[in-house]
Amino acid sequence: MSHNINHASEEMPYFIRPSLNLDAKGKEAAYQKAAMEIKAMLHGEDNMFVKMVTINSLLKINLPYAYWVGFYCVNNERLTVGPYQGTIGCVHIEFGKGVCGGVAVTKLTKIVEDVTILSEGEDHISCDPNSQSEIVVPVFDKNKNLIGVFDMDSSTKSSFDKIDQKYLEQIMADVFEVDDLITSYQ
Repeated sequence: MSHNINHASEEMPYFIRPSLNLDAKGKEAAYQKAAMEIKAMLHGEDNMFVKMVTINSLLKINLPYAYWVGFYCVNNERLTVGPYQGTIGCVHIEFGKGVCGGVAVTKLTKIVEDVTILSEGEDHISCDPNSQSEIVVPVFDKNKNLIGVFDMDSSTKSSFDKIDQKYLEQIMADVFEVDDLITSYQ
């Protein structure tokens, strides 16, 4: 059963700042800093949960347009919410449903400039009305098996682009020790 009931209000929660987009130069600098901090913090770490929590925290700190960041983990042939930062997330997502479920099937990163134009329930599952754009990246283990997806939402439209895709795919490959991952941005 998919739980896609919208539990969030349209009022921005007090603990979440509205997204602030960066230009290309700002994004490059923010991702380089975040990637360096992630690498330093996770050096020698093998616990998947710790890796996910650390990635969430450091990306949320460094990217002012990251409204919601988190992982959905493969569990019983569907996605189940894992570590995240932000408002409430969907608890379970069926493969093929929404952006996250679609990425779980295709195993390719997807960037959505405006989630409001997608069909609700099929192409997008609205967990928070403040989310306006998103990027979802597949996450693989060292044997190239899909273990989940990484989802980042913004409260503004058109926040994500090929720069986000390049860095997020590389961070996931580095942290989860995937060699020779073929990415869709090359």
